[in-house]
Amino acid sequence: MFCPILKDVYTFLFLISYFLFIFKNTTMSKFLTKPIPDKPEIKSVSRPWGFFKQYANNEDCTVSLMTVLPGQRLSLQSHTGRAELWIVIDDGAVVQVGDKICEYKMGDEIWIPVKEQHRLSCNGNKPVRVLEVAFGNWQQEDIQRYDDDYKR
Repeated sequence: MFCPILKDVYTFLFLISYFLFIFKNTTMSKFLTKPIPDKPEIKSVSRPWGFFKQYANNEDCTVSLMTVLPGQRLSLQSHTGRAELWIVIDDGAVVQVGDKICEYKMGDEIWIPVKEQHRLSCNGNKPVRVLEVAFGNWQQEDIQRYDDDYKR
């Protein structure tokens, strides 16, 4: 007959094992918990002092400023839980979306649909910055890497 303490230990171990099994077998598609819009309308609003562009108006989104150092690049990656709008801050950003690779200049906007492979590189001698507006469920674990210089 089991000791009551051992029974609780076995129950605890079973529950931990079950949780780890479920967590390990959760696919990236499980991150799709929020609706991902098509490319949002980018609104330009004039003012006496100039204008502003509105990239997300009362949208559920995550905004990040990415800085890539000279000679470096992000992994070639995709996401199942989010689409991204990249706004180039500095000239010389090299962006791959799908099979297309282009060099962009300040002010250019790049739409990256959900599940599309993409990468940001800096081939110049100064860092490049890109403002990322991510629509959907931003999770670090949502990154599917296809090629990574840093072996992650």
